[in-house]
Amino acid sequence: MTSPAAIFFDMDGTILDWQSGMEESWLASCAAHCDGSYEPPRLHDAIRQRRTWFWGDAERAARGRLDLDAASREIVRAAFEDLALEAPELAHRIADDYRARRTEAIAPYPRALETLEAFRGRGLRLALITNGGARSQRASIERFGLARYFDCIVIEGEFGCGKPDERVFAHALATVGCDPADAWMVGDSLEADIATPHRLGMHTVWVDAADAGLPRDPPVRPHRTIRAVHELLG
Repeated sequence: MTSPAAIFFDMDGTILDWQSGMEESWLASCAAHCDGSYEPPRLHDAIRQRRTWFWGDAERAARGRLDLDAASREIVRAAFEDLALEAPELAHRIADDYRARRTEAIAPYPRALETLEAFRGRGLRLALITNGGARSQRASIERFGLARYFDCIVIEGEFGCGKPDERVFAHALATVGCDPADAWMVGDSLEADIATPHRLGMHTVWVDAADAGLPRDPPVRPHRTIRAVHELLG
């Protein structure tokens, strides 16, 4: 498919880089608040394990992405418990410091905004479809001036449900006035961004920023794989 009428984009991990420097931010937060009761690298390891535990559960993940501050606090508290540390307020300070560092570090991927500008210039209808809480996602949209590029913005915390729920994509299609066969969906999550649009008949583009390739037995095989959204301009 070479000439879509509309393109839908995920935000975090597709337009905005929210992962680069994550481990460094966690370690810096552990070190910044160290009171001698723990070793920062050891606490960082415990947080990493608990982070995997937290986000690996679908129910926790659905709750956590709507309130990242609370999710980070829960993860650090659990890591403290694993290390037999009884200091919940300290755990909260570390978690809050981490979230501040991550918010500050978020930035658009190279040429991502240029790509959106180019598609707008071509007269394509664009939609932004993002999971997460209304406050945090709107803050990112406003910070980077993303609203001006999109005819439709769907935020999980505002809409009432998130990807991969079919209603999210149906709403975006109706808003931009486009049939599934004439639309692309671009995102970094096979489960959240690609599976449902693929089933609906949209052209799906998976962003594999790490160049890891499809996992064994993937939930869906996208029509195209790219490493960055600016490749769509080629």
